[in-house]
Amino acid sequence: MINLTESAQSYFQRLMQSQGGDAVGIRLSAVHPGTPRADARLEFCEHGDLLGDEWAIDCEGFTLYVDAPSVPFLDSADIDFVGNATGGQLTIKAPRIKGDQPQGDASLVERVQWLIESEINPQLASHKGRVALDSIDADGVVYLRFGGGCQGCGMADVTLKQGIEKTMIAKFPEVTAVRDATDHASGSAPYIARG
Repeated sequence: MINLTESAQSYFQRLMQSQGGDAVGIRLSAVHPGTPRADARLEFCEHGDLLGDEWAIDCEGFTLYVDAPSVPFLDSADIDFVGNATGGQLTIKAPRIKGDQPQGDASLVERVQWLIESEINPQLASHKGRVALDSIDADGVVYLRFGGGCQGCGMADVTLKQGIEKTMIAKFPEVTAVRDATDHASGSAPYIARG
């Protein structure tokens, strides 16, 4: 089930009216679903664009069509529109779009990878940085490689110890430490240069 607020429905009604009757509805689909790059896409659609297997959500003045392969990833999504002086902001919160979180019986590698892609990298992206899992040894030490703005950054050690390591140890009792396996000297665009 997708929750479409009244303000989002009003926003979509205005968009549909601006199309002059050519579009029959708005199609919602997941792009790269089940991956860290997953995102939602909205587009106007005409009868010829529809395959017939979409979920159809009838709203006042328009129909929202959900692409059939995207349904498992967009189920439980919340769509809202908040107006402001410059127009407004449409938000789509789809908790399943990047796939399901690995359960407790999944390997530590799978669970750590999920944490990196779903929580850590989105935070590092604001500094044009990222981390990748290098390895996990038998003692539970996780080795990461920093990239982008984090490779060569003077704050990488703080990010590792105060952010990433604390988060991983709190979530996974098997993790005993997190270490940096990055060659920071080869970083070409650090967010904060090392001094």
